[in-house]
Amino acid sequence: VIGYTLYSFIQEQHHGWYSWLITSASSAVYALGFVLMTPQLFLNYKLKSVAHLPWRVLCYKFINTFIDDLFAFIIRMPTMARISCFRDDIVFIVYLYQRFLYPVDESRPIEGGEGPTGASTETLEKKNQ
Repeated sequence: VIGYTLYSFIQEQHHGWYSWLITSASSAVYALGFVLMTPQLFLNYKLKSVAHLPWRVLCYKFINTFIDDLFAFIIRMPTMARISCFRDDIVFIVYLYQRFLYPVDESRPIEGGEGPTGASTETLEKKNQ
């Protein structure tokens, strides 16, 4: 991010300081957004399993990714914003590969921290006592 900011400051022409600052801040948001999406992939790799994700949620994520790509091709936008749409694809494809490669661990919490999905009523009763 710092390297791109310096490159942008030296090589690219901006209308003013404010324009350069906004460009630098948006590139930092795009880069850090990618970094914030990768911990789940690393956790899956270390545990050699993937968290249970219902098919409904997986289909929603697929449709959301497809629509983002469609709009990235159709709408005029800055190149960095277009690239940030495709970073989601990279993370999604790696997740699908991990889902194919590793077994699904239903005892791991669902995305969003809702708890394990395979918890039976007996287990919940034991926890309450």
